[in-house]
Order: sequence, then C-alpha cells, then structure tokens
Amino acid sequence: MLTDLTAMRFAGLCFLLLLTGGSTSELQQQTDDGPESVQSFEEMPGGNFSELEPSGDFWDEPELHLMPNSVDMSFMENPDPEHFPQIFEHIRENEPNISEECSFQAVLNHLKLTKSSNKYIMSRPVKHHNHLTWILLEMKIYSILDVRETDQTFISYIWVYLRWDNEHIWWDPNQFCGIDHILVPTQYLWMPDLTIEEMTEQDKASPSPYFNIRSYGWVEFRNDQVVISSCKMRVYKFPFDVQSCNISFKSIMHSDEEIKLFYHKNNTEITERSRESIQTQYEWVFVNMTVTSKTVKHFGFNQTMIVYTINMQRRSVLYIANFLLPILFFLCLDFASLLMSDTGGDKIGFKITVLLAVTVMQLILNDILPSSSDKIPLIAVYCIGIFGLMLLSLLETILVMHLIDKDASQDNEPTKNQSLNEGNESNQNNSRRCFLGTMKQSGCASVNNKSADGTPSEVPNSQCTEVSLTLEKLSDELGEIRETLALLSCGKEDQKPSYWTGVAQKINKAFAIFYVITATLFLLTIFTMWYFADE
Repeated sequence: MLTDLTAMRFAGLCFLLLLTGGSTSELQQQTDDGPESVQSFEEMPGGNFSELEPSGDFWDEPELHLMPNSVDMSFMENPDPEHFPQIFEHIRENEPNISEECSFQAVLNHLKLTKSSNKYIMSRPVKHHNHLTWILLEMKIYSILDVRETDQTFISYIWVYLRWDNEHIWWDPNQFCGIDHILVPTQYLWMPDLTIEEMTEQDKASPSPYFNIRSYGWVEFRNDQVVISSCKMRVYKFPFDVQSCNISFKSIMHSDEEIKLFYHKNNTEITERSRESIQTQYEWVFVNMTVTSKTVKHFGFNQTMIVYTINMQRRSVLYIANFLLPILFFLCLDFASLLMSDTGGDKIGFKITVLLAVTVMQLILNDILPSSSDKIPLIAVYCIGIFGLMLLSLLETILVMHLIDKDASQDNEPTKNQSLNEGNESNQNNSRRCFLGTMKQSGCASVNNKSADGTPSEVPNSQCTEVSLTLEKLSDELGEIRETLALLSCGKEDQKPSYWTGVAQKINKAFAIFYVITATLFLLTIFTMWYFADE
C-alpha cells in the first residue's frame, strides 16, 4: 500500500509539472528581455558580466525532459486517481537518463548559495568596495484606487521591477544542461534598500518571496504593492482639475558612490505600457506618466532619486450634474422672484429658502476640498458669488417693502383728516340751516312790526317764502359742487401713486437690470477662468 501511495504522489507531481510546463513558463517570459537588458549594462562599470558574452545559442530554450512520448496523454487531460499507477509505470519504464548536473540544486551547490552564506547577504555584492552597484528600476501602474483631497493622499496599485548585478554569481549554462536562470528565496541574497519617498503607510501585503538570478550575475525582483503616498492637491480648477502625483524611489542608506539608479527614459513607451495594463481608475482618467531623476542631499551625502509622475484628470460629469447645475438653477429661481409682488411677505420667504439651499451646497463643498489650498478654488468663488448676488437681491426686496410700508402709513393720516373735515362740513350745514331759519323768522317779524306801527306798505308772506327757497337752493348747489370737487381730487390721488411707492418701483426696475447683467458677467468670467486658467 505504501508503494501505491508513493506512486500516486509521483504521478501527481508529474501531472503538475506538465500543467506548469516544468515550472519554466514564467521564467521563459523573463528571458525574453535578456538581450535588450544586456545592451543596457554593457557600458556600466563594476560587475562580472563582461566575462560572458551571450551568443545566439545562449538564449535558446533548453530541452525539457518532462514526460516520455509513450505516455497516453488522454489520461492527463482527464486525470483520475485510478490511472495514476498506470502513468507511474509508463514513466518508470521510459525514464530518460538525466545527469545530476541538470538540477537546480547543482547550480546552488556550485555557487555555494545557502541561507547562511554571509558573502551573499551581509553586504553589497561587489568584489571591490570601489565598484558601483547599478540598479535598473521600472514601475508600472495597474490601478488608481483613490485620491483623497482632504487628506491629500494618493492610493495606487503598482508593479515594481528591479535588476542589479551580483559579482559573486556566475556559472556556465553549458555545464548545467543549459540552465541559465533559477529562482531562489529572497532571504538568500542581498537586496537594495529602496524606499518610496512619499509613502505614508507601509503596504500590509508581504512582498514577492523569490529572486530570479541569471547565469551572468543579474538578479531580478518583481513585486506588486499598494502605495499610500502623499500628494499635494491643486484644486484651484476643481472639478476640472488635473492632478500630478509623484512616486519617488531612492536608497535609504547608500550614496551615489555605492549604488546608482537608472531607468528607461522613453516616457511615451512608459505611458503606453501603463495605459495598456491599468485596470481601474476610480473617478480619474489616466493621462500619462513621466519619469525623471534628481540628486538629493538629505543626510550629508548625494543620493539619486527616480521620480515617476502620474498625471490624471478628474471625471467632472457627476460634479456638474450634482453640484454646479443645481446652484445655477437656484440662481434662475432667484431671477424669477423678481416677478413676484412686493406687497406681501411671500417674496422674502422664497428668497431666504433659496439662499439657505445654496448654503447647504457650500457645506457639502467644504467637506470635499482641502483646507490647505494656496488659492481659493474657482468653485468656491462660484458659490460665494452666487450667494452674494442672492443676498443682495434679498436686501433690495427688504428695502422696497420698507418704502411701500412707509407710503401706506402716510396714506392713513389723510383718511383721518378727511373724516374730521366731513364732520366739520356737516356741522357747518346744520349751522347754515339754523341761520336761514333764523333769517326767515326775523324777516317776517320785521314786516309784521312795521304794519303794526301804522306803516302803509305791507310785504306779503309769499315773498318771504320765495327768498328762503332761493337761499336753500343756492346752499344745496354749493354743497354739490363741493362734493364733486372732493371726488375729483380723490380720483387724481388714486391714479397717481404715492411718492415712496414710486421710488420703490424705480428701484425695482433698476435693480432687475443690474442683477441680470451682473450675474451674466460673473458666470461668463468664472467659466472662462475654469477653461483658460492655469493651476
């Protein structure tokens, strides 16, 4: 039973070798860039790669002894544990003669590479301390995960490729069945102490566990990581802004006299590679990526720093639909309030409601933009300008309503005076009637007295009656004329508005023209600055 179990394990191992291509498919992709990389290192000082000149046959694929042709591949396409013993028997019967020198362990034994080899891990891998260690660095961005304006941080997912020369590593592939590269754990070799200058939080994921070392001494390291880095946000043109965030690599302890960083300088090619590989971009559109180098002197010695700059543009459609347009609609509602009547309090209530709505939008904007901006963002100027125009419109409405109320209070005083005058006129009419009655009585009495004294002339009573009737008729006509004049004067007063009401109407017309022109010019200026202004 132990033999069957061993056979099944061996058959399973062979099956995995077949599926993975003998664990060499990934390594074969890494060798594709071998010749091009050799050309990059030809003129570099230091290292021992000049001892081996790669030829055309050097890069040919080694012959892989995976499984004899006599094995029925249909068993491997549909694996079944019952077939494992049969597969094992075929392999044992047709096992090729493979030398021990064709194993990876043989290469490791040749190099004397173990976990406790101080030569490989304790110091920089050079045979003379004056030799430089040249490090090729390439970075490719895979995702833009987040850009936090308030915290001014940039979160990205990147792949980093490092390649340097180890002068202690060299072997002849022809002596080891064409093995030209092997994978070793990262604990077995020295690694450059590179760090990202802008990183604010370490990646929690563990780094890649293997190095790929080549026969001529190159060591390759590929690693993917999530980088949370600081990035100074320029939000002056928000939400039509373009942000540029840097990811800078440099050594922690080594100076330029010990290690030298270099990179590919073709920014167009770097941008195209990143554009093809990028998966997610959050609310941003990847524009391009450039790479430069500079020398810094932070700790008393010069260090080379490679700076990758990621340029990205914000997708502004949602901000236009959810922020800019609603505020513009509130301004249009304030325009429409100019048509409302000034006599009631509804107009003031409407304007205050619209003003509060703009205030709420400003509070939302305050949570988005960073408080450390050097210049006031244009979107803040946009909100403050519209808020100021609406506030000015509200103050104008309050002034107009005050003038109208002032006129109304003055109109109440003539009404009281008119009622007093009417009372005086009624008293005068009564007095006039009493006077006429008295005159009639006195006239008639005087006539009668003369007759009693023996005066021959006698005035009849009919004449006295005619005089009194004429006086009464004249008095009534005078009263009618007075009433007609009073009605005419009241009609003229109704047709002509009061003084302060007329002033209020003129203010309304002038302010409406000023308000529309000012708001239009302000919006045109803001939109022009959004389009043409520099960050």
